Amino acid sequence: MLKPTDARTASTFTKALALSASVAAIILAAGGLYVAPAMAQDAAPAAAPTAAPADDSTLVIVTGFRGSLQTAISEKKRSTDMIDVIKSEDIGQFPDLNLAESLQRIPGVSIDRDGGEGKQITVRGLNSEFSRTRLNGLEALATTGSKDSSGGTNRGRGFDFNVFAADLFNSLTVRKSLSAEIEEGSLGATVDLQTARPFDYKGFTMAGSLQAGYNDASKQTEPRGTFMISNRWADGKLGALLSVAYGTRTVIEDSTNTTRWENAYANGNAGRIGSYSTDGGQTFIPVKPCINNSANQCNTTETNSKNPVLTDPEALKISHALHPRIPRYNHFETDQERLGITAAFQMRPNPNTLFTLEGMYATFGSNRDEWEIEGISFSRTGAGFPKSSVYDYTIDNEGTMTKASFNDVDIRAEHRYDELKTTFQQLNLTWDQNWGDRLTSKLLIGASDSLQDNPEQTTFTFESYNVDGYSYDYSDMTHPVFNYGTSSTGCSPDQACYWTYSSSKTNGDASLIRLRPQSVENSFATAKLDLKYELTDNIDIKFGASSKKYEFTSIEYGRYTTDPLTRVEDASGAIVSAINSDIAGYSETVTVGGNTYLIPNLDKIRDTFDYNCNCSNAYGDFKVNTTNSSSRAGNRNAEEVDTGYYLQADFKGQLGSMPFRGNIGTREVRTRTTVSGYVGTSAGSKLTTIHRSYTDSLPSMNVMIEPLENVYVRFAAAKTMARPTLLSMTPGGGSISTTNKTITTGNPYLDPTRANTMDLSVEWYPDKDSLFTVGLFEKDLKSYIQSRAQNFKLSELGYNYADLGETSDVEYLVTTPVNTPGGKLKGFEINLQKPFTFLPGFLSHTGGILNYTHVESKIQYYTSASATTTTEADLLGLSPEAWNATLYYEGEKLSGRVAASYRDGYLSQLSPGSSADFWGKHKTLNFDAQMTYKINKQLTLVLEGINLTNEPDDRYIAYNTAQGNTAQNLLYDYGTSGRQYYLGLRYKY
Repeated sequence: MLKPTDARTASTFTKALALSASVAAIILAAGGLYVAPAMAQDAAPAAAPTAAPADDSTLVIVTGFRGSLQTAISEKKRSTDMIDVIKSEDIGQFPDLNLAESLQRIPGVSIDRDGGEGKQITVRGLNSEFSRTRLNGLEALATTGSKDSSGGTNRGRGFDFNVFAADLFNSLTVRKSLSAEIEEGSLGATVDLQTARPFDYKGFTMAGSLQAGYNDASKQTEPRGTFMISNRWADGKLGALLSVAYGTRTVIEDSTNTTRWENAYANGNAGRIGSYSTDGGQTFIPVKPCINNSANQCNTTETNSKNPVLTDPEALKISHALHPRIPRYNHFETDQERLGITAAFQMRPNPNTLFTLEGMYATFGSNRDEWEIEGISFSRTGAGFPKSSVYDYTIDNEGTMTKASFNDVDIRAEHRYDELKTTFQQLNLTWDQNWGDRLTSKLLIGASDSLQDNPEQTTFTFESYNVDGYSYDYSDMTHPVFNYGTSSTGCSPDQACYWTYSSSKTNGDASLIRLRPQSVENSFATAKLDLKYELTDNIDIKFGASSKKYEFTSIEYGRYTTDPLTRVEDASGAIVSAINSDIAGYSETVTVGGNTYLIPNLDKIRDTFDYNCNCSNAYGDFKVNTTNSSSRAGNRNAEEVDTGYYLQADFKGQLGSMPFRGNIGTREVRTRTTVSGYVGTSAGSKLTTIHRSYTDSLPSMNVMIEPLENVYVRFAAAKTMARPTLLSMTPGGGSISTTNKTITTGNPYLDPTRANTMDLSVEWYPDKDSLFTVGLFEKDLKSYIQSRAQNFKLSELGYNYADLGETSDVEYLVTTPVNTPGGKLKGFEINLQKPFTFLPGFLSHTGGILNYTHVESKIQYYTSASATTTTEADLLGLSPEAWNATLYYEGEKLSGRVAASYRDGYLSQLSPGSSADFWGKHKTLNFDAQMTYKINKQLTLVLEGINLTNEPDDRYIAYNTAQGNTAQNLLYDYGTSGRQYYLGLRYKY
């Protein structure tokens, strides 16, 4: 396998860090000369290994939104590291319905929504792949499936926060700077999720809620409820807690999608447009075919000596113009069901010992029906297909055919069904122990497993061949207009005579019966030991060791017939004649985008023909396996074992009249990977396993000084790393062509993305409710990961050339992810929280939260695997500007708040296909709200709203270099999912 050259060298940053360590050592020595006064901010951070106090007489549960802000401010002040915290408002009551929607209120954190609900986060311009999430102290990964336009199946390291109901958690902590005691693996942030424990409360505690949810797109009312019960016994030495959250939700999304844009000769196609008319379709002029299409000469020039000069400039203009690859309407109906259960048992046999056993179980089901009507012939590749004729067309100055009418277009009605379910499980045990006056320890062991199962993914289609009078109009990219014309039988799309179910490719593409069951599983097993020794009153020495095993398994099935190595998707067997004998009976009528048409009725087809039996029956072959040529690439597994240890010194003292504290240390970690995938041609592929290991030294430092009362200045520096996705490291996963001498594969020798980071912040806490902070940050990314195409001999790739049928060790063109140069990322954050107690009357009960983040980072991208030059653009996932604002009111009985969240547009994917440079998403502005009314001390009425402006999910596709097209803002997908409301009651005892 390809092993890129390790280009890491010593940097000025490393020297600066060493100098900082020397300065810190001097401060440490000086710190021993001072005795720090008793200050609230000198309390140990939450991560420190210390046993819980035996006396809970001072335990106070702060309630209300303002109370949660107070507690969060207090934790931020106490921490030595740079953190932001969100706390629960009350027992079993988190401020937001969704964890991601809570996280977006933190400076520097932006979220991406799926179906109107928060799913993944970006921190300071670094997308979810660069952040880690810990659940009750253990790294975990929960993943879900989504629409193809939203990323599809999550096979990366990004955490999907929509798996869990927010009310299961007591606090969220976002760690933006690292200390040695925090595990490696993050460039963006480490997010800590903490569930409730029985020792969080004084004694018997019970709380619950029951709400009715209504979505104005689905027009359905559905339940949502939570329940928590906790108690302590044996003079407070034993405690147990159970919490449950359950809810259902129907999401309906209407959208329009192009999949991508292409020109008539893209991907070596022999040409999709056969003739054109300049007189409104009365007469047509032939377009000459492109002979040398494999070299894409038709896309740039017609002067190649191997190809006759195209003397018709209008035909050349048409063949160069971008058209939507699959112009279509989409309709999605997703039935969600979310269940979460947490349980905790705590025991304090003596004042110095605390045992905590915690478990979590969650399921998130999101079964989805997808309906589409589309012009499928615009996506064809290869020769032999009938070509369309175009007339009444408009081509803009960017080379885009924005409006056109066609004859001889093939129309497809598509029904896809996905049965999706994520099951998450975690169990962990923590032992906190005081060993005398100075030594404490914390042992944490546990494991988690997340299985994202897609046992049925079926796509079924009807066709209508050679339709005349089809047209599209993208004058308004977000609301295109389609006319589906008249079939050769004189019928319209809402009539059965318009459609056929075909196994023949004579007239065009055969109909589909695509079966693709699949699953993704991520599991972690972790053991950690932390020790803290109080060397002096001002210096603590910390030491720890950890071992973590992460396993990734991806499985994909595909349908096959007689040859188990060949996947088939086309219609075949007696099912074809059976359906054609009664198209109307196997259809259902739908209305999407203002058009009414028929689609396959999958429920009826499944019940009649039993296509998901994994068998051969009277209607055809419906067997699936993992070994056929297309599915095999999706079957991969990998294991990553991380062994680390750290040494850290925490210090505090006074420099003159200025209190200071900090930590300095280093973390040493060895990463070992074992990755497996299928390598070889269709007939001769075999499972290949590759082992690799690498070591990182990660020094870090955090320092805080208080030059003025309640004014904190913090500085942090660290060397950090984020490991590549295991999917990108598995061998195979692509294709081998012995004819063209090409290989597409993963790269087991990918290095992590390493970075040197620095942070500086100034924080002012005028009172317990208020803060004003300004933070500066810079990250020097030493590398990035992109796909490149390079020539290598088979022996350099770890292949035996004879296994591929070669007679010698020849060169192949290999497309694989590699480490490429990175770049600088820098920015600043401003955060303000303030209750408006200075205002008169009821306004004195109001307050606000406002934060703003600006980030800059440019990366040199290879916009195609074979590109030799680069294009400079923003880091994927980076929004240059983002802000969040919350206005709240909290009275004795009535409380409420409105939150707005803005995010600039961003690039989401590099080289998505069809010679495009990027996919991206346009800016978003989301509004959420909540209002509560306390009926009495126990009972509260709650009204909540999400996505109140029905903000669209607006995604685009951009071309810079491909085919001479320069369009930067072509429609990829545009859709809405409706407003979500909840009304109900909360109860606590």
